[in-house]
Amino acid sequence: MTDTREKILATAEKLIYENGIHATGMDLLVKTSGVARKSIYRYFATKDDVAAAALNARDVRWMQWFRGECEKAQTPQQRILGIFDVLKRWFESDGFRGCAFINTAGEIGDANDPIRQIAKLHKQKLLDYTLELTSDLGVTDPIVLARQLFVLIEGTITVARIMGDYTAIDSAKEVAEILLKKEVQRTRA
Repeated sequence: MTDTREKILATAEKLIYENGIHATGMDLLVKTSGVARKSIYRYFATKDDVAAAALNARDVRWMQWFRGECEKAQTPQQRILGIFDVLKRWFESDGFRGCAFINTAGEIGDANDPIRQIAKLHKQKLLDYTLELTSDLGVTDPIVLARQLFVLIEGTITVARIMGDYTAIDSAKEVAEILLKKEVQRTRA
């Protein structure tokens, strides 16, 4: 990938995360990136193509970061509970504006729009990773547990962004501990 293309994508991702897709026009992208409009169109046919590529890049980067942070824990149970610690650090980081995928999906009405599909794929990857973690526990029903944890994850991201309440993550972690304990006991029975 070229430096110019990378610069366009990095700038678009930042602008979309800060302002949303609709507020991120080509004029703002040109001004902020310092890349001429003609050069941008050399790489991307439309603004939507830029947005889709930027969100795909964010998906890859965010999932690598998230997995890497969670994988620092030693056991499957610690990795699952560590999800909530990782999210809390993200919430408390400078520039936290919620989930880029929830935010952009909320701007797009058409469920078949490529942007909504990228958001859906990102959420599926997060659910799949959660399932991977619950499967490592060796519990009876890792799918049900993964879905329950996924709802906690998504709910706290939304509460943190909309309500500005970062302590909701602590409550979610407590609920996750209860779910894990219950599932481990059920599996041993």
